[in-house]
Amino acid sequence: MSGARGQLRIYLGAAPGVGKTYAMLDEGHRRLARGTDVVVGLVETHDRPRTAALLEGLEVVPRRTLVHRGASFTELDVDAVIARKPKLALIDELAHTNVPGSRNAKRWQDVEEILEAGIDVISTVNVQHLESLNDVVQEITGVPQRETVPDEVVRQADAVQLVDMAPDALRRRMAHGNVYLPEKVDAALSNYFRVGNLTALRELALLWVAGKVDDQLDRYRAEHGIAGTWEARERVVVALTGGPEGDTLVRRAARIAARTKGADLLAVHVTRSDGLDGTDPAHLARQRALVESLGGTYHQVVGDSVPRALLDFAGGVNATQLVLGASRRGRFAQLFSRGVGVTTTALSGSIDVHMITHGEVGRGAGRDRPRAALTRRRRIAGWAMALLGIPAITALLAPLRDDLKLSSAILVFLLMVVCVALAGGMWPAVTAAVAGFMLLNYYFTPPVDRFTIADPENLFALSAYVLVAVMVSAVVDLAARRTREAARASADAEVLSTLAGHVLRGEAALASLLARLRETFGLASVTLLERTGEPAPDDRSEPGAWRIAATSGGPPCATPGAADTDVVIDRDLVLAARGRLLDAADRRVLEAFAAEAAVALRQERLRREADLAGPLAEADRMRTALLAAVSHDLRTPLASARIAVDSLLNTEIDWSETDRRELLATAEESLAKLDRLVANLLDMSRLQAGVLGLALEPVAVGEIVPRSIDDLGPLSDRVEGDIPPDLPEVVADPALVERILVNVMSNAVRYTPADRRVLVTASSYGDSVEVRVIDRGPGVPSQAHDRIFMPFQRLGDRDNHTGVGLGLALSRGLAEAMGGTLTPEETPGGGLTMILTLPIASGERA
Repeated sequence: MSGARGQLRIYLGAAPGVGKTYAMLDEGHRRLARGTDVVVGLVETHDRPRTAALLEGLEVVPRRTLVHRGASFTELDVDAVIARKPKLALIDELAHTNVPGSRNAKRWQDVEEILEAGIDVISTVNVQHLESLNDVVQEITGVPQRETVPDEVVRQADAVQLVDMAPDALRRRMAHGNVYLPEKVDAALSNYFRVGNLTALRELALLWVAGKVDDQLDRYRAEHGIAGTWEARERVVVALTGGPEGDTLVRRAARIAARTKGADLLAVHVTRSDGLDGTDPAHLARQRALVESLGGTYHQVVGDSVPRALLDFAGGVNATQLVLGASRRGRFAQLFSRGVGVTTTALSGSIDVHMITHGEVGRGAGRDRPRAALTRRRRIAGWAMALLGIPAITALLAPLRDDLKLSSAILVFLLMVVCVALAGGMWPAVTAAVAGFMLLNYYFTPPVDRFTIADPENLFALSAYVLVAVMVSAVVDLAARRTREAARASADAEVLSTLAGHVLRGEAALASLLARLRETFGLASVTLLERTGEPAPDDRSEPGAWRIAATSGGPPCATPGAADTDVVIDRDLVLAARGRLLDAADRRVLEAFAAEAAVALRQERLRREADLAGPLAEADRMRTALLAAVSHDLRTPLASARIAVDSLLNTEIDWSETDRRELLATAEESLAKLDRLVANLLDMSRLQAGVLGLALEPVAVGEIVPRSIDDLGPLSDRVEGDIPPDLPEVVADPALVERILVNVMSNAVRYTPADRRVLVTASSYGDSVEVRVIDRGPGVPSQAHDRIFMPFQRLGDRDNHTGVGLGLALSRGLAEAMGGTLTPEETPGGGLTMILTLPIASGERA
């Protein structure tokens, strides 16, 4: 085995028929012409002449033959390719699922072995087979894809090349018969290959490849230490401070991004590392929802320097433009600091910086007025110590002033000021310091008993005493304030975490939010009110202007004016709380979750709309499938019958009696097919409408099965019945049971090898009789058992020219209408067994 791993090149297409296999073979010929040793490991031409022609001149490694359930299949022979040791192997359909019994379950695993052997591989894959896009493609096309390949396998390829083709061009290729056989073209063009489907798949493929290119570019820049911005794609970053101007900035940034097709919009908020930045979570929550509604993404980073953090983030995402709001600070404040905007612009380098003006410019930061850092009891204690303690110390030290130096007295007073600061905060301590300065000057500084200082050194000592006292007081007060803010932030974070946890654990989002808010803040009720009409200046207390969208607790508030605390979310939504007034800090948490409640309300409504749209979409899909399928199934027997009748009416030809009988038989068979098709469609519509008429009566299974076999006509020779004569009678509609058995048996005959026969048996089990239709065909995977009963579905899209895919769906519906069931199970040794279960007549039960 070679030590170096081979290189993988993948041709990615948006849909079948765009030319992936053709491009792979063409590349193989180019490599061969350059002297590269090239072999074809496995290529699927799908009977396309131009693709098959490219195989000429290329060495093809024989495939490996495997037998599964009596049928032979061919797969890639991994050992043969490795033993041949070519430089390059061409292997088609990377997402293919191997036949059971193969060494690997998937072909991409076979390719991995070949790559590990040092052999280069070129392969193909469609975008619908990528694991991450599988569900998206199913929503677009309505067709589930069972064969998938992990995205990481394709992303790790050394080269991914998009094979692109415009939807109209691909449809023209199909109409010319270059993709599918002519009899399949009409159905394909009407379903999977509609222009809208192909356009959406094409966009998915382009975006996926663009994402891989972005990854490669980021990896290259990181490996080469490139910090500058490469304007390969426009990326607009908008900086959010949590202020009210954020909405304006987001919308302006979205307009800037919209000017360039495919530009990305990213919003970022910088949080200080200590978490005490004073931002408004309600504004941030609303702005995050706005960014996401405009197709952008929201990010949060931590940093002590806001300009540096913004530029680091912008550089990391390769941003080309940065949107900032003009400073809210006043002119006086800007004299001492240039501000975030000016600093960021100076350091931005190649990133364009937009300074956006807004209505909050010059109004200041707008923060809430700081609350007292200490409790009321501590503040009272501090004032008491300042007003009583300083005079008391003076009275104690005054008799000793002849023996006490000024420096010692200053230290004693300073100690008292520190105690006052620890107890009551800054202002009592400043008061004590000033009072101490005056008393030290009068009683302890020569000349004593006078407010005069003779020695300049004493003036310096007393001034230093006051300065130190004020500084210590400020530090103690700041520490107490930060401690209180940290405690509040921790409490708010705990509340937010608890509320978010209930939503993440699966509780109904809106109901959970309102209930937890009410419990957390001890409120009597929390109500989400929605405006019923246009806003009016005096409608806050007008009951007719509002309706209750959701509520928790009781009684609810009917209007915002009736609430103790209300939070305006937008022009149409208000969160009203009743029970007590909330302080500013609590209100900020309430505002944040009010925004989340609005999002939850919109999500619930979108979910309900999706639930309502689901049946309509399913009905539309059914109608589309019906028209596509019935259009062909009606044409075929009609054409046969018409040709037979026209031939009989042709007087220029003297038909023999044998020919005449054969033409009449053809017309009769074609008209019988039409009759069965129309009957099935009518019965299915009656089943779905719930108006199917039933004539239930005791009936013997041994009488129905032979009649059902005879109704198969020429196919009856392929079916063998083995019904015990002593079976009890069942309660059923004889005509419907016969219809069920005919549909199931004809389906079994279609998939059973010509040299085998379908077996029909029956037995009693408990209170029911089970009729089994056993075939020896390829069988159906267990995960697809339910899907074969869906109308207009054929497993694997095989044999699309026979039937509309309605027989099994109708048969199950008829069985269930009679109180029975129709279920599939695997036939031992290979094949499928359909089990019709019917209840035994009451008089026949043991």
